[in-house]
Amino acid sequence: MTAIPRIRYVAAHAAQRDFASAVRRNVLAYFKEKQLPTTGDARMVVKSLIMLALYLVPFILVITLPMSPWWGLACAVTVGFGMAGLGMCVMHDGAHGSASKHTWINELMGGTMYLMGSSVLTWRIQHNGEHHTHTNVDTMDSDLMSRGLLRFSEHAPLKRVNRFQHFHAFFFYGFLTLTKLVKDFATLSRFNRNGSTEALKADPKREMVKLVVLKVIYVSVFLGLPLLLSSFTWWQVLIGFFVEHFVASVILGTVFQLAHIVEETRQPIPDEHGVIANDWAVHEMLTTANFAKENRLLTWFTGGLNYQIEHHLFPNVCHVHYKTIAPIVQRTAQEFGVPYNQIPTLFAALTSHVRRMKVLGVHSSGSEGWAG
Repeated sequence: MTAIPRIRYVAAHAAQRDFASAVRRNVLAYFKEKQLPTTGDARMVVKSLIMLALYLVPFILVITLPMSPWWGLACAVTVGFGMAGLGMCVMHDGAHGSASKHTWINELMGGTMYLMGSSVLTWRIQHNGEHHTHTNVDTMDSDLMSRGLLRFSEHAPLKRVNRFQHFHAFFFYGFLTLTKLVKDFATLSRFNRNGSTEALKADPKREMVKLVVLKVIYVSVFLGLPLLLSSFTWWQVLIGFFVEHFVASVILGTVFQLAHIVEETRQPIPDEHGVIANDWAVHEMLTTANFAKENRLLTWFTGGLNYQIEHHLFPNVCHVHYKTIAPIVQRTAQEFGVPYNQIPTLFAALTSHVRRMKVLGVHSSGSEGWAG
C-alpha cells in the first residue's frame, strides 16, 4: 500500500482533459516521426563520463599528490561542481528510468547517488513519488515543506524568522546534501513505517542495514582516505569536505527552487474532499516553470532541469530531448489556453525567486486552481 496521500486531480472542464491527451500525443508523435527513442543517446554517455571525472578525479588527486591548501580548496570546489552535475545529469535520469532503454543501465546511473553518500530508495520515494505526483501541494510535496528558517509554502505557518529569508536562503541551501547525509535515516524510518518502502517491494529492515553500510563506506572513503593519505591536516580535510557539499548544495538547491518557487508558479491545495480542480497535466503546468532555455551551458550542466515543464510532463523522457520537445509542449499549451510559465534568463529567475521568498516571508495567502 502506497503512502502517497490520496489526492485526486479532476479536470475543471473538458478542455483540460483534451490538453493532457493532446500534449502526450503530440510529443510521442515527434519521437515516432523522427524514429528516436525517448531515452538517452551518445550524449548521455559522454556527459556521464565527464561528470564522473569532474567528481572523482580531483578527489583522487587530493589523496595521491602533495599539494598546497589552495590547490586542495580548488579541488574541493571542483568536486562540488562534479557532485551537482552527477546528481542532475546522471543520477536523476537513471532514477527516473529515462537514461537508457536497459533497466540495468538506469539502475547503474541512478546508483551514482551512492557515490554521494545518499539513498536512492528514499530519493525515489520523495522525488519520483511525492514531488512529481503532488508538485507544489502543501504537506504533500516534500520539496515544498518549510525547513528551519525557510518557508516555501504560502499555506505553511508564518514565523517571525521567515521575514528576512530572501537574504539568507541561498546560504542555507548550501546544507542540502550534508543534511541529507544525516536525515536519510529518519526519512527511511518514516517510509518504513508508512508502507512506502514495501510499496517499492523493498524490505524495510534490509534497507536500513544497507543505509548504515552505505554511510559507513561513504564516510570512510571521502573523509577517511584524505585523512590517511593526503598531506592535509584533519581540519583542512573537514573544511574541504564541507566545501564540496556546500558548493554542490547551493547549485542543487537553487536549481530546484527556480523551477517551482518563483512568482510565475502557483501552490494549489485540495478541497475538503481531497480534490484539486485541475487535470494533473494542467496542475504541472501551473506549478512549474522553465528558465533560461537559451542558455546552452546551463542546460548542459543542469541536465535540462531548466526545462522543468517538459521534465514534469514527461519524466520518462531523457533530458537530452527536452529542448526539441519544448516547442511542441508550448504550442499545445497555447492552443488550449493553458499557461506555459517561462523565465527568459537565469538572472530573471533568480530575482523572481528572491521576490517570491520575500513575499513568503511576510505574507500568508490562498491559492486558487486554474479553471480558465
